[in-house]
Amino acid sequence: MDWFEGSYKDYNFEMFSISHWVIIAILLLGSTAIFVNRGKFFDNNKWRKVEIGAAVSLILIELTYHFWMYINGDWDVSHAIPLELCSISLILTVLLLLTRKKIIYEILLFTALLGASQAIFTPALNFDFPHFRFFHFFYTHLMDIWVVFYFTWARGYRPTIWSVVKLFVFLNVLMPIIMWINKLVGGNYMYLSHKPKTASLLDVLGPYPYYILSLEGMLISLSLIVWLIFREKGNGNTKKMKELPIR
Repeated sequence: MDWFEGSYKDYNFEMFSISHWVIIAILLLGSTAIFVNRGKFFDNNKWRKVEIGAAVSLILIELTYHFWMYINGDWDVSHAIPLELCSISLILTVLLLLTRKKIIYEILLFTALLGASQAIFTPALNFDFPHFRFFHFFYTHLMDIWVVFYFTWARGYRPTIWSVVKLFVFLNVLMPIIMWINKLVGGNYMYLSHKPKTASLLDVLGPYPYYILSLEGMLISLSLIVWLIFREKGNGNTKKMKELPIR
């Protein structure tokens, strides 16, 4: 069971290798399939089961990931608590699938498209195919994006300018909590304690703690671009945009 071990000696991931290009192709093909078939998702009862199944699959693979860290001696409160932006996006994805609440969609739209997409194209990953961590990493990030596209194109959810405000409030309520947890556990969740040791975009955003303000400004700017792309255009189908009932 070396595919479930903690060492990546035999599974060293390389960016833009064949396995990485396959994942990028799957992202593009899956996203295209959702868009092309968006008119086929109106059987509420049928697709409700798919939504629940997808949520359960994400919960199970995330629990397995924490079990994998534990048995390999890598689970520690300083880095294993789901407080990174992508982990928060995963939690929001599960909640959106289970509840269909539009306020969750409004936040996930930005965290998934700006965070999960970046993770897929420039993954901070050591384990290559067919290691478990490879599947966990890309499955969860792909689902973050596909679920957002599904609720946007197939279910008619759309952001408003207030969605950007909600994202800003959400992150700024969350930020001091994560900074406090970082101090308690000696962690660096969301890079709120210090910059990563390796080269990153943060290197050009100023010293600590000023790069946090730069990150916020950049996030809001990019979120406005996402809003402009995905906002409701024209008259649209207002009935379709209503929050879906749970059945």
